[in-house]
Amino acid sequence: MKPSEDSSQKNLLNQFFNAFNVEFSKETIEKLYGFADLVVETKEYGNLISPKDSEKILSRHIADSLIPYIFIGKKICDSVQDSHPAIRWADMGAGAGCPVFPLAIVMPQIQFYAVEPRNKRVQFMQYVKETLHLSNMTVVGKRFETSGLYDLDFISCRALSTFENDWDRAEPSLKVGGTFLTLKSYNSIVQLENDPNVNIDTYSLINEEQVYALVTRGKK
Repeated sequence: MKPSEDSSQKNLLNQFFNAFNVEFSKETIEKLYGFADLVVETKEYGNLISPKDSEKILSRHIADSLIPYIFIGKKICDSVQDSHPAIRWADMGAGAGCPVFPLAIVMPQIQFYAVEPRNKRVQFMQYVKETLHLSNMTVVGKRFETSGLYDLDFISCRALSTFENDWDRAEPSLKVGGTFLTLKSYNSIVQLENDPNVNIDTYSLINEEQVYALVTRGKK
């Protein structure tokens, strides 16, 4: 069954939206469903997601991907004016597209770069971009360090490496005043609680026992 046809998964995602007091247009939600369907149903680029994760792609993976929007993205989008230079946001090790594609869907005002060295993942993300008509998405088939992206406003990653390693990779490509953000399990970053350079927002997901964290650090 496609995620978009699974009423229980759609209900759980709606519960998540309600819990964080976010609303999206019908068109935006349909694109989120469309992305989930492509991840689960598209097999020609290899196994993009495990069967177990396929059963909760909306309530776990799409919901988790939207956490940066909920905590910081809404404010960013409210401040963006058409006359301003585009905000540039890169995602390191984008894999099959989480969180960068859901973020691009809900924040069309921002220019996103999905950076991933594995060829099949790159081909899949290019297919998704074209299928969903995401004009604010650029897929970059390279390692982040050789992507040629610099002076970025935001750099993100999800469950990539340790916070320290991820920051070290991201920091050279951030502009001064830019922000690095990553999604982790809280247990994996608890040691950062007393670090004055980072900000930690904890959160929970529907039907998930684990506590998660959005960790951000700005470049001074």
